[in-house]
Amino acid sequence: MNEELENLRSSIDKTDQELITLLKRRMQLVSRVGEVKSRIGVPVYAPEREATMLANRRREAEKHGLSPQLIEDVLRRIMRESYSSEHDAGFKCVNPAARNIVIIGGNGQLGSIFARAFRASGYHVDCLSRRNWEEAPRMLANPGMVIVCVPIDVTEKVIRELPPLPEDCILTDFTSIKTLPLKAMMEVHRGPVMGLHPMFGPDIASLAKQVVVCCNGRMPEQCQWVISQMKIWGARIEQVEAADHDRAMSIIQALRHFTTYAYGVYLSESKADLDSLVRLSSPIYRLELMMVGRLFAQDPNLYADIILSATRNLDAIKAYADVICRAIGIIEKQDKEGFVQSFLEARKYFGDYAGQFMKESKQLLDRANDHIVRPS
Repeated sequence: MNEELENLRSSIDKTDQELITLLKRRMQLVSRVGEVKSRIGVPVYAPEREATMLANRRREAEKHGLSPQLIEDVLRRIMRESYSSEHDAGFKCVNPAARNIVIIGGNGQLGSIFARAFRASGYHVDCLSRRNWEEAPRMLANPGMVIVCVPIDVTEKVIRELPPLPEDCILTDFTSIKTLPLKAMMEVHRGPVMGLHPMFGPDIASLAKQVVVCCNGRMPEQCQWVISQMKIWGARIEQVEAADHDRAMSIIQALRHFTTYAYGVYLSESKADLDSLVRLSSPIYRLELMMVGRLFAQDPNLYADIILSATRNLDAIKAYADVICRAIGIIEKQDKEGFVQSFLEARKYFGDYAGQFMKESKQLLDRANDHIVRPS
């Protein structure tokens, strides 16, 4: 082999080893930062600090003739790992006087995430399920908070079967619909009530930057410590009315999951060659395939419950089907002018978001194009 090439490759290997050493040092510093944050109660995720740091590193990259986007991409990946490391240090307990927290469904995938987070913050957490329901009288005798984290189709039933809770106990749920569960909780409990909806799946590495929707029910001031605790974990809290939440979820969840489901069923029934689709696809289509595959890798009951949870969801799906039928009519007529006109009307609706989404999606597409993983 060419000696010059071999020497250059050897230098690259040495530089990579130096990068690994630097990354190890950075992670050690991050671990120390996590310990300090835990001690003084600073949130894991500090958006202003992150934005300032990235802006500074981009400027420094330009001075050295490096791509600012490359440096930002590398740092963002490192920071994702850093948030997980900070989690290991534990969190400051916002309400040390809180009595035990009972999570009904706390051994499930989503419930266990919050059970770990509360325990890492110093709270006593009891998890109830069908397997240990005989423990319910003891666990629910005098809790400080009860979280209902069970499938949608049994959420109201579980809420209405709860024994009388202490009047200062916080009652909440993690269901992806909010109006009906919130109404049920308000009817069975006279104390503080709020509805929560974690907007993420069970495969997250950290709660940092994750969205949790909060719908107030009763006595929000007594629930504030829970909100503050989740912010320390790094979560982003979005306060909305229950009815507004449910309208948004008809599009964000039900309609999106339905269209993904229908597309996956179409691919299956048409016996499309997935290997060929992956090999021949552009990054944007490969990303779409990833989202379809992600859905079918999970529990079908979860998605069925979400889609079937409200008649509003069916209305949205029917309206979407009507748009598809009208679009098919345009194609059948070979009406290019009609297609362009409807396209421009939709572009006007998106406004500045179109450009913003274009920029954000490019980062995802670049990552999707880095490698193709095929099942062995």
